[in-house]
Amino acid sequence: MIRGFVLHSPGRRLAWLLFLAMGAVAAASLGHLAKPSFLEGAQDLPGLPFVALSRWDSGWYGGIADNGYWLTPGQQSPVAYFPLYPLIIRAVAWLGVNRWIAGSLVSLVAGVSALLVFHRWLTRVAPAQAATAWLVLVSYPYACYLYGVVYSDALFLLLVVSAFVSLEEDRPLLAAVFGALATACRPVAPALVLGLVVRSLERRRSAGLPIRAVDLAPVFAGLGLGAYMLFLHQRFGDALAFAHVQDAPGWGNTPGWSAWLKEEWFHQVAVGHWTVKLRLGAHAVVTVGALALVPAVFRRLGFGYGVYCLIVLGMPALASKDFQGMGRYAIAAFPVLVPLAQWLDEWSGVRELLLVALAGLLALTAALWGTGAYVS
Repeated sequence: MIRGFVLHSPGRRLAWLLFLAMGAVAAASLGHLAKPSFLEGAQDLPGLPFVALSRWDSGWYGGIADNGYWLTPGQQSPVAYFPLYPLIIRAVAWLGVNRWIAGSLVSLVAGVSALLVFHRWLTRVAPAQAATAWLVLVSYPYACYLYGVVYSDALFLLLVVSAFVSLEEDRPLLAAVFGALATACRPVAPALVLGLVVRSLERRRSAGLPIRAVDLAPVFAGLGLGAYMLFLHQRFGDALAFAHVQDAPGWGNTPGWSAWLKEEWFHQVAVGHWTVKLRLGAHAVVTVGALALVPAVFRRLGFGYGVYCLIVLGMPALASKDFQGMGRYAIAAFPVLVPLAQWLDEWSGVRELLLVALAGLLALTAALWGTGAYVS
């Protein structure tokens, strides 16, 4: 029943879930707008529901859109955030739209578009699992970041899925363009470049066709990262400033054995408040679960998608001291939903229960976000 409903009317199901998520955010925010957040000093905050969609790192994106980049060595600085998303916010705000509303609209349009493009990708690479995989992503608890939250995740997902869809439709040049935009949005160039190039060569080989020069075009997907590094070098004399500020106080993601062994995660789980245990535990479960599905991605979808998922999950998982943020970072590893959906389709009872549980958790996550809780 769910399968047929989703395949024949994804728009209706998507509209219902959007209403659920955004309604939960707005409702939870009533009476909670004075709760501390990164934005309490902003003088141009809009009314509901848009103010509820601007929390925490939204302040960095809004600040970049309004004032550009600056760098203070040893302190948290906006150079940690890649430029494409705030540039688009600035462009929309230039039309006279409040910057926070602009950010929400950009995220909402990108998120809805990403879900539709994801369904298109599914129908090409895994049509039998399209319905279930699509619905799992739509109702995934951290998918609230796709529904208007002023974060870059929705835009990044749209660009990455569009790059792979272009490749599956034998348009490697277009895949390179989408890929370059994606690497100007998030620091995952190694994952995307390797994934696209390997997948491009895989497709030609599996079809028994010779490799063309254009099949190597996705290597230029790294140009987005290159352009940002060039800007940082010219402006601040440090092409890797986005990485170097990660160990600033308050972030503290210093590479090394402490981060790799997740000493901070174990400490917080042992002595932290139960809400901290629950939050960090959820991120850890998502990380381990997504990584556990990567071998099945290799088998089911090929080496290109497997390499992409392994790196796009592995990079932030290794860099993080406590798995914080992995719930939303895992959205980028969208191919893992194919083997998950294949397993769920074999256990229809589990599938139905899981989808109901996910939808409920999505509403809860959105509501917590609206109150100013630190979800991710």
